[in-house]
Amino acid sequence: MDIRIAADTAELGREAARLGGDAIVAAIAARGTATIIVATGASQFDMLAALTARGDIDWSRVTAFHLDEYVGLPETHGASFRRYLKERFVEPVGGRITFVPVVGDAADPGAEAERLGGLIAGREVDVCFAGIGENCHLAFNDPPADFTTEAPYIVVDLDEACRRQQLGEGWFPTLEDVPRRAISMSIRQIMKAKLLVVSVPDARKADAVRHAVEGPVSPDYPASILQQHPACTLFLDTASAAGLKNGEKD
Repeated sequence: MDIRIAADTAELGREAARLGGDAIVAAIAARGTATIIVATGASQFDMLAALTARGDIDWSRVTAFHLDEYVGLPETHGASFRRYLKERFVEPVGGRITFVPVVGDAADPGAEAERLGGLIAGREVDVCFAGIGENCHLAFNDPPADFTTEAPYIVVDLDEACRRQQLGEGWFPTLEDVPRRAISMSIRQIMKAKLLVVSVPDARKADAVRHAVEGPVSPDYPASILQQHPACTLFLDTASAAGLKNGEKD
């Protein structure tokens, strides 16, 4: 795992967008197309702003999946992840990208997970942009995460720590309003990406970062699985890196 510590979130976002964007450009040059996975949440604001500002990516040749969405939440809701990505990613690149949304309010969440699995199955994913939750979750794979399922997307229950994070970030007015289930990309599917670009700013993530980087690989700390990926770069700021014993490290 390559760890890079930025002075602030703006620098973190620029550096993450540079690495991930360069991989997209290289994939298009090599194969004519690229497939990526994009994430949401406050951790991705600066990265997405920098990525969409690049002028050297032919977005018409890119297909983008996203990591997760709340079950039962319509796209019109302010906390909808597909709304977030349309506003912060799809629209800024002129709508030229092929965007595959997770339809959280589908009548049958299990069938929606299977539909998405069929669409991503067999694809070579060039870059996965991701973050880490306060409870060390990866996508909406809360602890203890399923490290074994081969299904690309699964329906999951959200634990209270995860739901409290969503409340604390201001996405919902009360804890009771935070959905209890989500459709999430699975751990194994995330790990299939050729490159993982993981952006994790903020002091509230420091404990999760410590477990992900320096703890044992365990379903109790889902993001610890990133230690086993051959090409994962973790972008931190000084606050989120504060709990690491050895500072900047590979």
